[in-house]
Amino acid sequence: LAPVIARGAGVLSEQYDRYRARRLGIDVADIGRYSGYGARLHARIVGFSESLETLRATDSDWVSKTETRLTQLLAAVRASERMPTARRKAAHRAVGTDLEVLEQELLRRLNVR
Repeated sequence: LAPVIARGAGVLSEQYDRYRARRLGIDVADIGRYSGYGARLHARIVGFSESLETLRATDSDWVSKTETRLTQLLAAVRASERMPTARRKAAHRAVGTDLEVLEQELLRRLNVR
């Protein structure tokens, strides 16, 4: 009976990991990189950072400034993990707002309307 229970637990764990990865918009193999309260923001920042490569050749100055800002936002997300709930949520809202502004600017620079 124990092997059947262990196998069932493994299947449930795998399904939960797939669910979390889908919610974060990442590959299941990367699920270990993103944990904690700020996992969604962390994944969003990393994804945004990867998308900047398309503009590096044409607008390297903006890309450089944006990468610096993303590094600061990621540090804020990591620091907020140890904050009291109200402060953490406020920090996450602020980071989310900054990301939205940066994403809109990226779309504008990519001529996506």
